[in-house]
Amino acid sequence: METMNQSERNNMEAKKNAIEEINNKKKLICDVADSIWEYAETSLLEYRSCELYCKVLKEEGFKVEKGFDNIPTAFAASFGSGRPVIGILAEYDALSGLSQERAVASKSPIEQGGNGHGCGHNILGAGALAAAIGVKRYIEDAGKGTVILYGCPGEEGCASKAFMARDGVWNSLDAALTWHPHDCNEVVTGSSNSCIQILYTFTGTASHASNAPEKGRSALDAVELMNIGVQFLREHMDERARVHYAITDAGGFSPNVVQPRAQVLYMIRSNYVRDALELKRRVDLIADGAALMTETMVEKTFVDGLSDTVTNRTLEEVAYRNMKEMPLPSYTDEEISFAKELMETYTDSGNASYTPGTGSGFDALYAGKVQKMMDEERSPLNKFLLPHFKGEAFNPGSTDVGDVSWNCPTVQIHVTAWPNGCPGHSWQNVSSAGSSIGHKAAVYAGKVLCATAIDLIEDRQTLRKAREEFMQRTKAGYVCPIPEDAVAKALE
Repeated sequence: METMNQSERNNMEAKKNAIEEINNKKKLICDVADSIWEYAETSLLEYRSCELYCKVLKEEGFKVEKGFDNIPTAFAASFGSGRPVIGILAEYDALSGLSQERAVASKSPIEQGGNGHGCGHNILGAGALAAAIGVKRYIEDAGKGTVILYGCPGEEGCASKAFMARDGVWNSLDAALTWHPHDCNEVVTGSSNSCIQILYTFTGTASHASNAPEKGRSALDAVELMNIGVQFLREHMDERARVHYAITDAGGFSPNVVQPRAQVLYMIRSNYVRDALELKRRVDLIADGAALMTETMVEKTFVDGLSDTVTNRTLEEVAYRNMKEMPLPSYTDEEISFAKELMETYTDSGNASYTPGTGSGFDALYAGKVQKMMDEERSPLNKFLLPHFKGEAFNPGSTDVGDVSWNCPTVQIHVTAWPNGCPGHSWQNVSSAGSSIGHKAAVYAGKVLCATAIDLIEDRQTLRKAREEFMQRTKAGYVCPIPEDAVAKALE
């Protein structure tokens, strides 16, 4: 009798069994997605979410390390032994101010000012869990390889993957796989912006704003002057650079007090880390200047940093093949109706003519092909697989998946989880990610990532090719945006 690792037929059967395992665990996957959606915990406060994942993974037979890499809400769950070692990346943090009822096509907060999964991380993590469960079943049958599910908290406000990159976590992986909810089904390609977040805290002197204004030194004035200075800097930044800010502490609610303390949080983006660090240096100088003008003191606190993404065409081809082979989700009349109603809440803002897909903004012929597919479908949900875009692309947004991609071959896919053109970080995303549409996205993504991981375990030649491409694309060297003494912690 042939052993599994000597029989291609048995390996194919093992892959089929792995996908079936995901089908068998569909209720578990959707229950986890719903629980995480309900918890809606923000960056590095995902204690209940982390606890749930660790509990489920232990029950599923994984070896679980909670508090991974000294981050309390991170975890690593492994199964198997030996190489190849395939990492699967999970996220589960929510966003503040986006509380919303699930599967409702109108703005209906559950709690005014509460949190919500406006980036769909509740289903992102559940889909990654599904993939890990499937690969575990394959390893049990085939007797080779290792899968590690990494719980990566705080993607929206900590960049835990970058902290892990600083500590060498990703260096031992043969490949890393992940996905993200989106408005289309595609393999992700191209570069993105790196990003650094700094909290500037100004300290001045309180005084009565009318009786003794000359004795006061306003920290709020310093924040406003800093913001004005940065506005003038915008003319002199690279066209791909972005600088955003939020005043997190305006000093209080009493206008007759010279505010002695004020804070502003800056997010500084540029394509490459070295450029973002240079831009940060200039923003720091503006902060120093604002403090000098107001005779206040300024303290700069590093919050997080993350890198641009590195393309790996070799892994993209494997993922795309599996997206083609895996049946895409089908939707009920009720789901289509809900998606249409949801779409009507934002199309007036200019999204009606939007064409989805990474490549659509960079290649008119590609965009035309996608538009034709949309015209044929005539559905608010993009139910088709976009062509694999192989041109150069750039996303001005940021993700700490970039730091993983600088340290090992990495691939990411997008899966339809909300209607076409749905704005990111919105209540519409929260509503859809909590619906059955989101469930179907998680299960489909899990199957694709599972099948991709299995193909890589089976095909060492493809892994070698992916490694060679990775080495070529990263030959400039990884510039870690995380200082050696920085600690991942939640913003207070």
